Amino acid sequence: MKKLFLVLAAATLSFGAAYAQEEAPAQEAAVEQVAPEAEAEELAGEPMHFALMKKFLEGGWEWMLPVLVCLVLGLAIAIERILYLTMAQINTKKFVARVEELLNTEGVDAAKEYCRNTRGPIASIYYQGLLRYDQGLEAVEKAVVSYGSVQQGHLESGLSWISLFIALSPSLGFMGTVVGMIQAFDDIQAQATISPAVVAGGIKVALLTTLMGLISAVILQVFFNYILSKIEGQVVKMEDTSISLIDMLTAYNKR
Repeated sequence: MKKLFLVLAAATLSFGAAYAQEEAPAQEAAVEQVAPEAEAEELAGEPMHFALMKKFLEGGWEWMLPVLVCLVLGLAIAIERILYLTMAQINTKKFVARVEELLNTEGVDAAKEYCRNTRGPIASIYYQGLLRYDQGLEAVEKAVVSYGSVQQGHLESGLSWISLFIALSPSLGFMGTVVGMIQAFDDIQAQATISPAVVAGGIKVALLTTLMGLISAVILQVFFNYILSKIEGQVVKMEDTSISLIDMLTAYNKR
């Protein structure tokens, strides 16, 4: 997982720097006063990805690139979490019914073997509980509660990084905004006059970096909430099935 983050960050940094070096001279030559209508027509005729990259560079790649890195790394963690949670899901009703059937027909060892060969946190909790059946139901209950907390921690792994990138993206965008406004005031001071041509560049950098930071935060927030909803649903299933395991073992113990 760490190697994936490093590869994505290195690729993003190298791509942004190389593209900025290629586009910087042409961009400086084209920054001379262009009518809004002509610029709109030019963007309308360009592919979407090229237009976005152009706006990315116009916002100042040295400020936009950190925001892009936050977005890429946050999406990488989010996708990994979604895949992990998807693989962790099983048909709980079918699983619980099968464990109960094995307990009633073949005993604890068969049920334990079935849980060990089944993926997901619920099967792991069942396995840990059945593993301590010889120690009594109280030991089983403690093992289920303790290992349930461990599995919940595994499910929530990486969420702190996503929340960090959600907070960091707009902060970096606002930092670019401050830099852009400072640049605009520096231009006013150098020209000793206030005109749209003088302040437009700095204000444009300010607005584009803010926009990029907010877009990144919004995208990551959607993924973050989706992952949280999946984790909450999985935790509810874990608690429900854990109660079923205790009930099954209590009934089995009375036989």
